[in-house]
Amino acid sequence: MKIFAISDTHLSTVAEKPMDVFGAGWEDHFERICADWNNKVGEDDLVLIAGDISWGMYLEEALPDLELIGKQKGKKIILRGNHDYWWKSISAVRNALPENMYAIQNDCLRFDDVLICGSRGWTVPETDFKSEEDEKIYKRELIRLELSLQAMQKMRKEDDFVVAMTHYPPFNAKMQDSEVTALLEKYDVNCVVYGHLHGKSCRVKLDFVKNGIRYLLTSCDQVDCKLVEIDITK
Repeated sequence: MKIFAISDTHLSTVAEKPMDVFGAGWEDHFERICADWNNKVGEDDLVLIAGDISWGMYLEEALPDLELIGKQKGKKIILRGNHDYWWKSISAVRNALPENMYAIQNDCLRFDDVLICGSRGWTVPETDFKSEEDEKIYKRELIRLELSLQAMQKMRKEDDFVVAMTHYPPFNAKMQDSEVTALLEKYDVNCVVYGHLHGKSCRVKLDFVKNGIRYLLTSCDQVDCKLVEIDITK
């Protein structure tokens, strides 16, 4: 079994919000993702999608986008992003997902000897929070992340490989230690997959090892619309 990751697909079958208005890097972006996907992924492989999946405002608007992803090979594991407004009730989301498609929300799933956990997260500040509301959401997301990590820890066996998914970067633009990275280290996560960052001005490294944990930025425009393979050897 191999594991791949991509994020920020920003599909808009119903919402009619084409991404190519943001530059040439977004032209035919999902077709390019699928072409690479079909070349790499087998039916027993995992593909992690760390948020911002569909521009649909409601679940029924997102369903055609989820079905497009569901048609691709492998088992798909999705996480909510900040633009996934359609993602409200986790039970409703899970009931609507195509076969071989799974949703993570502050919990953990096992696939053979691989554990996938995670939560959406929030912006890690450079110094102080911009507002009390930002700080409130950030603290709430820390609680949700730890709930997911605790669920993982209860399931964990000696030889398991642990991947944590979070939509927001787990550190600031300077890639400094944060309460998020401290939690990930506390629970001895092997790899973290995240997205959210776009554009040429993005300063975060795509593949970065910090305090023994590998961090992978997988926003599709940052990785040339190609799936990133996760090395699950320890």
